[in-house]
Amino acid sequence: MEGDCLSCMKYLMFVFNFFIFLGGACLLGIGIWVMVDPTGFREIVAANPLLITGVYILLAMGGLLFLLGFLGCCGAIRENKCLLLFFFLFILIIFLAELSAAILAFIFRENLTREFFTKELTKHYQGNNDTDVFSATWNSVMITFGCCGVNGPEDFKLASIFRLLTLDSDEVPEACCRREPQTRDGVLLSREDCLLGRDLFLNKQGCYTVILNAFETYVYLAGALAIGVLAIELFAMIFAMCLFRGIQ
Repeated sequence: MEGDCLSCMKYLMFVFNFFIFLGGACLLGIGIWVMVDPTGFREIVAANPLLITGVYILLAMGGLLFLLGFLGCCGAIRENKCLLLFFFLFILIIFLAELSAAILAFIFRENLTREFFTKELTKHYQGNNDTDVFSATWNSVMITFGCCGVNGPEDFKLASIFRLLTLDSDEVPEACCRREPQTRDGVLLSREDCLLGRDLFLNKQGCYTVILNAFETYVYLAGALAIGVLAIELFAMIFAMCLFRGIQ
């Protein structure tokens, strides 16, 4: 009976570690996608030190879970106490680190609000100055997503540096102008009419809403995946200790 219980525990341990292996692969894939994504999300992340740190943490956690899932599977099948103990200790460290990251994300959630981005844009945006990383990033985002400002073109009425550099002659930056196709290489429909703020020639929708809609599914997916991974890790730790104690 005890042997059957141990065997059952071993295979349950293998299954849970296989899911940890898959979860690590998914987190690793999401992190790599964010870093190399050509559609503009990479620029948003790069402009915020908190976000870029989060991506590196995601990559590190994904890589470690990928490795530990593999080690856990080997430890369970081979009934190796050394591997199981190593797995338990490291999965505990990762579990606590992920929990800490979730708490920090909740604490610093105000850095992702509409008000925060609006304040930063109106304070630091310099128009077509591509030597300024902040401005170049926003220009890339607005062109890529076909949007203008955080809330809309009206944001640039409050952008002090932009208004000073353009001597109040332009209502919006060139990055807000509609293109055909809507890419950096696309042809402007009418640069002059756009800079004068004429609706037919500029993108009216704010970037916050556009990007939120574009990535809403991915945000919920990442959140659900994170909760699932934490739950699987918790069960895997329990099974690892039970299996460790059961092996003679």
